[in-house]
Amino acid sequence: MVRAEQFVGAAGPVVAASRLSGTAGDRFSGTARGPRAAHIRAGRRYPRGTALTGSVTARRGVPPVAPRWVGPVLLGLGLAMIPWVVYLHTSLPATAEAPHWAWAWTGLDVLEALGLGATGLLLRRGDARASLTAMAASALLVVDAWFDTMTAAPGADLASAVAMALCAEIPLAAACALLAWRGFPRTR
Repeated sequence: MVRAEQFVGAAGPVVAASRLSGTAGDRFSGTARGPRAAHIRAGRRYPRGTALTGSVTARRGVPPVAPRWVGPVLLGLGLAMIPWVVYLHTSLPATAEAPHWAWAWTGLDVLEALGLGATGLLLRRGDARASLTAMAASALLVVDAWFDTMTAAPGADLASAVAMALCAEIPLAAACALLAWRGFPRTR
């Protein structure tokens, strides 16, 4: 991997060690590759709207994942769901009949199998996208453990659901989450 201290491009050498105000080294301390590296080497700012001024992504030369407004909107939506959750918890009946009960559980288990299988296949190929499927599989396994234990009848059914959650679903979800964490690409 080529470091910024070693890179010599069309704009000349990029020396991160020279901390003179306004040099390319102040704005870039990661690797010298990618579509935005030329802007950084030339000492230019990004085009308007591509990164937050002064943000970590702007300093590292990493393009933003989403526009600036997406974060606050998602945060607001998450906070707006709190009253909805309270309303649901207090207004829903204690029991309900679901006409497609078997299909709901079968579908959840099929999605888990697809997530685990895709993760295994991508890991075998050395594909970094395995971290995405591993995180999805982890979330599905946690959901399965939650709904298994919350919908189980008292007695042997509940004991079986708790045992399955503690011995299989939660450990496998944790392993998938660890795989996702370790496999997620990081910037320097």
